[in-house]
Amino acid sequence: MRLPFSLFVGLRYTRAKRRDHFISFISLISMIGIALGVMVLITVMSVMNGFERELRDRILGMAPHVLVSNIGGPIQDWQNLEQRVLQNPGVVGASPYIQSETMFQHLGQDHFGLMQGVLPEKVGEVTVVKDNMRNGSFDSLKEGSYNVILGASLARRLSANVGDKVTLMFLKESRITIAGINPRAKRFTVSGIFETKSEADKGLAFVHLNDAAKILRIRDGVSALQLKTQDVMKVHEVTESLNQALDYNYFVTNWTRQHQTLFNAIEMEKRIMFILLTFIIAVAAFNIVTSLVMLVNEKQADIAILRTLGASPGSILRIFMTSGIINGIIGTGAGVILGVLLALNLPGIVNWLEVTFNMSVFPKDVYFINFLPTELLPDDVIKIASAAFGISVLATLYPSWKASRTQPAEALRYE
Repeated sequence: MRLPFSLFVGLRYTRAKRRDHFISFISLISMIGIALGVMVLITVMSVMNGFERELRDRILGMAPHVLVSNIGGPIQDWQNLEQRVLQNPGVVGASPYIQSETMFQHLGQDHFGLMQGVLPEKVGEVTVVKDNMRNGSFDSLKEGSYNVILGASLARRLSANVGDKVTLMFLKESRITIAGINPRAKRFTVSGIFETKSEADKGLAFVHLNDAAKILRIRDGVSALQLKTQDVMKVHEVTESLNQALDYNYFVTNWTRQHQTLFNAIEMEKRIMFILLTFIIAVAAFNIVTSLVMLVNEKQADIAILRTLGASPGSILRIFMTSGIINGIIGTGAGVILGVLLALNLPGIVNWLEVTFNMSVFPKDVYFINFLPTELLPDDVIKIASAAFGISVLATLYPSWKASRTQPAEALRYE
């Protein structure tokens, strides 16, 4: 198959040996620079995607996607409300709970947190706590047993283990007597410890729903109804639908009210990182400009001969654009291959470094995870490759335009 004239000559110029080896060196540097920029950008974006995924899974694994509460106080007929909300096609699970601010006491250690009274058979429909039990079983929360399941960090601060007695004090239920304020308190037995590696580990404890109701003197009611949606990113549609379906005295909110700012900040960081690292590719592309300008100066006589033989300025422009674009394609392609391989194998590489050099990249007491997460998204790879290729094309325009403006008589004057 015969190649177009401009493409054929451009490929010849790319493969041909240069009289000035410095041009070849600059061309090689431009390809290496683009490849490194693309590789780093793909790897960094994959790591940030991985952190966002882990954060989302851990936060939204414990937080309700949608929360339905009663404006006037506890929800009395929560069973009927549960049946109504489950009729919504976007809702896949519901669990009632009673919540109260609590002070936990054990062996002279005090810590403030939240107590949630839940039904063990339903809580697994909306959270991942039952799948993250470190000790004991969540089903140990039997009505009347006054058992409590603590978060791992909370248990560590209280020096409490399974089988220990922990005192829960409810300050809002305090009684004022002559002797002073007398908060309501109850001793619970630790029957389990959960660890989700999220903020819930630091200050959340679970008891049976009816035990919490007795202590807080809530008759046949719950604080709110936690819901899990089929698609966590479509909670606004579910919220709007429930607001229209339920009575005016119910207040429906979702996870974005509390956590959306955090995820918006992560997205902003990703965009800023993308822009900053794209500058690395842009700097490397300047080497394409340099190498093409030098190539144009070296090929002045060739350009003049081609123009004399009838080549149009447009053909000359396309010849040198082809030469520069090939450098961009090679650099971008190599960067994509290296970046994808590095992103897919980075967790294993980091783990090998930790074992080999006996170090910890992510200490457990500092970070919520102890490994390097990555998530390679095809859309990111396409955007990065497109940006690198686009920058490479732009870098060829000026030198190629300069070549197309060459006058044959001027170029051959000193030949």
